[in-house]
Amino acid sequence: MDLDGARRIGFRVEQSFRYAYREPVTALAQRLVVVPRRRHGDLYRRSHRLAVTGAAHARRSRLDAAGNTVVRVVAARVEQAVEFHLTATLDRVVGDGPPQVPLAALHDPRLLRATRLTAPDEALRELAEGCGAADNEQTAERACAAAHAALTYEYGVTSVSTTAAQALAGGRGVCQDSAHVMLAVCRLLGVPSRYVSGHLIGQGGTHAWVEVLVPRGDRAVALAFDPCHGRRAGNGYVTVAVGRDYADVAPTSGTYVGAPGGTLTGTREVSVVSVE
Repeated sequence: MDLDGARRIGFRVEQSFRYAYREPVTALAQRLVVVPRRRHGDLYRRSHRLAVTGAAHARRSRLDAAGNTVVRVVAARVEQAVEFHLTATLDRVVGDGPPQVPLAALHDPRLLRATRLTAPDEALRELAEGCGAADNEQTAERACAAAHAALTYEYGVTSVSTTAAQALAGGRGVCQDSAHVMLAVCRLLGVPSRYVSGHLIGQGGTHAWVEVLVPRGDRAVALAFDPCHGRRAGNGYVTVAVGRDYADVAPTSGTYVGAPGGTLTGTREVSVVSVE
């Protein structure tokens, strides 16, 4: 499919998370950031349904400060397992442009300051030295290429708590690590940038990439780069949420009271249902 030459693309997202426990647990509190944004540039959410099975529960949805949909689920007791299943449909209307934000976002300290996961060390400062350019977009191109070259993709050698400095020191990691390295470099160079949680077409896990903000007239736009693959993000990328780093937009996180040792399994499939 020639997605880059399409005018309109329809997507369907099917995603599930299942937590299983060795014995009943109580006071489950789950935070889910899996529902795609209502609109993100040329990507529009048309419908969605989030089903929760396995326990009597209550839920509450809200938009966070970045405009992401955050769903909180609480259950007094889970006997064996609880499962969350999302179905969503989206349309990409090519030509509606990248996401726009107020020009003031270029100076938003949340997008310029280091976080715990993107805090720089000497190695990241050295990496950033060769990435500076005349403008934010060119700097982002160089930062994307540098982060891509610095890490070899390998699953299982890092975790959700691995920092950009740790990933760079090890030279291996996954998409989250590449995104954190690029974010660290961009922020060292004064380029406002944000972490993106989303999907690529097909099955497997979620994906992560980076958006950098650049001025366009009286607004700013967010341009997407995928340092894991060393390229710009194209029409096959489906955005779910944006934040300062992974911690802001982790797809699922939470707590419960009970014996440790619960297991998490998940499935995810993103398919193209129409192309014009």
